Amino acid sequence: MRFISWNVNGLRACEGKGFSEVFRALDADFFCLQETKMQAGQLDLQYEGYQSFWNYADKKGYSGTAVFTRHTPLNVTYGIGIDEHDHEGRVITLEMDDFFLVTVYVPNAQDELKRLDYRMRWEDDFLAYIKSLDAKKPVIVCGDLNVAHQEIDLKNPKTNRRNPGFTDEERGKFTTWLESGFTDTFRHLFPEQVTYSWWSYRFRAREKNIGWRIDYFVTSKRIDDRIADAKIHTEIMGSDHCPVELVLQ
Repeated sequence: MRFISWNVNGLRACEGKGFSEVFRALDADFFCLQETKMQAGQLDLQYEGYQSFWNYADKKGYSGTAVFTRHTPLNVTYGIGIDEHDHEGRVITLEMDDFFLVTVYVPNAQDELKRLDYRMRWEDDFLAYIKSLDAKKPVIVCGDLNVAHQEIDLKNPKTNRRNPGFTDEERGKFTTWLESGFTDTFRHLFPEQVTYSWWSYRFRAREKNIGWRIDYFVTSKRIDDRIADAKIHTEIMGSDHCPVELVLQ
């Protein structure tokens, strides 16, 4: 079973850069999107054999998530059930027969870390949400988690030490998540591989491969034996992020 996650940084713009061709080529069972930056009715994307589910931010042109699936879910929910967090279209959860699939666009701590305190509240509440699901059946979480966990996960760790996405606080919350019974699937298979999933549009960063790995699949540790492959599709353009992939047996 193949899962894809991609922060498209504006789906309408990405569609103009070949999104549909990439969608068909990757041929996933589940294709999850973050930062769609859309409202209902702005783009009609339908693919034969897929259902789609959308969570739009209240604010136009901001955030937003979507899931395309070949498999009909038992249930679909939007957000995490906490009003403070549920106006930005950041979370969609599909309940399947033997797992939950959660796509998430984690809030950025922003310049000068002005949203770091909010990010810390989000982290605690989101982990509690994921653990409540995990108590029922295994969980597959994917998306732009807006954190480079270890120094291997970004090109310039020393100069980025207190920048958004590489603060001790954000990294520590991710460590806590993993210690709570979850697995960073890419690092599970490739503990020393240096591969990035996001590059700034500035300073020809992608051309120079000055990037960060901030897009993940995180799964319940008890299904580690089902992790068959994990990929970061650095060859695919169309956004400042590239798609990431998980294959489960």
